[in-house]
Amino acid sequence: MKQFIVLTAILPLMLIFMAQFALEQKNSGAMNVLQQQVYTAKEQAKQEGCFTPEIIEQLKREINAKLGVPEEDILIVATESTQYRINYFDPEHKRGLIHYSVSVPIEKIMAGSNLLGIPS
Repeated sequence: MKQFIVLTAILPLMLIFMAQFALEQKNSGAMNVLQQQVYTAKEQAKQEGCFTPEIIEQLKREINAKLGVPEEDILIVATESTQYRINYFDPEHKRGLIHYSVSVPIEKIMAGSNLLGIPS
C-alpha cells in the first residue's frame, strides 16, 4: 500500500517530463518552419535591396498559414530603405547591410506549469 501511495504522488511529476519532451519537439518544429520562412524572405530582400512592404506582408501571411499565429501578433522590424553594396571603408558602419528582426509569440513553453504553481 505504501508503494501505491508513493506511485500516485510521483507518477504525475514523472509524466510532466514526458510531456515537456513532446512540447519541446513541437516548439522546435515551429521554430524550424519560422526560420525557413524568414530565410526565404531574407533572400528576397537581398534581391530587392531591402524589405519591401510586399515581402513583409507575404512573410506575415506565410507565418500565419504555417503556424496559425495571428498577423497582428507578428512583429517584423526590418530595413525598408534600399541598401546598396559599397566597396570602400564606411566609418558610419552602414555598409549596405539589411537589418531585420522577426518576433512571434510561442503559446506554451513549459508543460504542467499549472501543476507546479508556475503561472502561464
